[in-house]
Amino acid sequence: MILLVLGLALFFTVHMLPSFPGAYQRLHERFGENAFKGAFAMLSLLGIVLAVIGKGMAPTIDVWQPNEFTKSIAPGLMLPAFMLLVLAYVPSNVRRYLRHPMLTAVLLWGLAHLLANGDLASMILFGSFAVYSVVAMISANRRGAKKATRYNSMIWDLVGAGGGIGVYALFVYLHPYLFGVPAMLPST
Repeated sequence: MILLVLGLALFFTVHMLPSFPGAYQRLHERFGENAFKGAFAMLSLLGIVLAVIGKGMAPTIDVWQPNEFTKSIAPGLMLPAFMLLVLAYVPSNVRRYLRHPMLTAVLLWGLAHLLANGDLASMILFGSFAVYSVVAMISANRRGAKKATRYNSMIWDLVGAGGGIGVYALFVYLHPYLFGVPAMLPST
């Protein structure tokens, strides 16, 4: 469990730097843009790797027992999460309606997995990402984040939505191989 918490602490410390503009700017100036981005990426990746390994090694301590209903909600939340994630990185119109599509995707991902998993390690992992996404949205809003006003071609909305559906299907297929459990409940 310690490795899980250390990995999350590293990941979120790095990702909360923009919430502290003075420190963020000083580090950026001191190391230069490329070195800063490289360190940011490497520390983030290390944090995720440590958290995933820590989650896998953590003892199963059940806090609550998800039922079939709560488990069945998770796939329905994950589809829009993947769509928003892809739409956040193409010039789509989603930012005209939603300021933080990527963080909203992370929130949906965290909530979906909290509904499907009741063990302590899962609650720490997915709950921390859900809380982080809300805190990061509030922080970005305080720093002046705004909805986009420019209209983009609808083709990008279709590309983003289709890409999100494709990534969703890929993750549903790969989930048992990557994480040892199916993403969907078997039909009865």
